[in-house]
Amino acid sequence: MSEEEQVETAPRRRSQSEIEQLVTEFEASGLRRREFCQKHGLALGTLDGYRKRLRQEGAGGSGLVAVELCGRTQAVGSGRDSGLVVSLPSGRRIEIGREFDANTLQQVVRLLEQI
Repeated sequence: MSEEEQVETAPRRRSQSEIEQLVTEFEASGLRRREFCQKHGLALGTLDGYRKRLRQEGAGGSGLVAVELCGRTQAVGSGRDSGLVVSLPSGRRIEIGREFDANTLQQVVRLLEQI
């Protein structure tokens, strides 16, 4: 075995933006974790660690997120004004009517934070 073959390279460290991009791609992909990792040459534990780290950073952060105001719109399919619509990059959409139940919203948010 030559010297070049004996030397192992250290795993490449990803930047925070690369980690965020990978996690976002995974969440939008619809693939299972194992499939996504095989496709991107990642260890399953690495992806899980990235997801956990981003969740923890989000929970420990300021609680503020950037938003884009899109003007007044109609709720999809309802024909009435919506109080709030959140569209996620994954294509998921959350609509909250003007007369919403705050307790139900809190329960939904808690469930989403566990994902």
